[in-house]
Amino acid sequence: MLRNAKSTTRLDILDWLKDPAAHFPPQRHADLVEDGVSCRAVAAKLGVSRRVAGAHLDLLTRLGLLRTKRIRHRVYYRRDDIRIAEVARLFEKGW
Repeated sequence: MLRNAKSTTRLDILDWLKDPAAHFPPQRHADLVEDGVSCRAVAAKLGVSRRVAGAHLDLLTRLGLLRTKRIRHRVYYRRDDIRIAEVARLFEKGW
């Protein structure tokens, strides 16, 4: 299967969010595991602007693969493992 850079980036984000404490530094106002990871942290890890990281995170959220939580003025992202498992089963069945 041929993957483009954008889909690889989104797969990387989903992979990092499996174990956010191993891939992201601690955050000041949110717990990495319970609350999620900020767009700023994802952007820094990817080496891109927050706008680019936000576009990836927004798409993954609209697909239902990520859940969001607002704390203060920031949005934090974490995986929705139940939804990811549902999507994986669809692909295993041949869609």
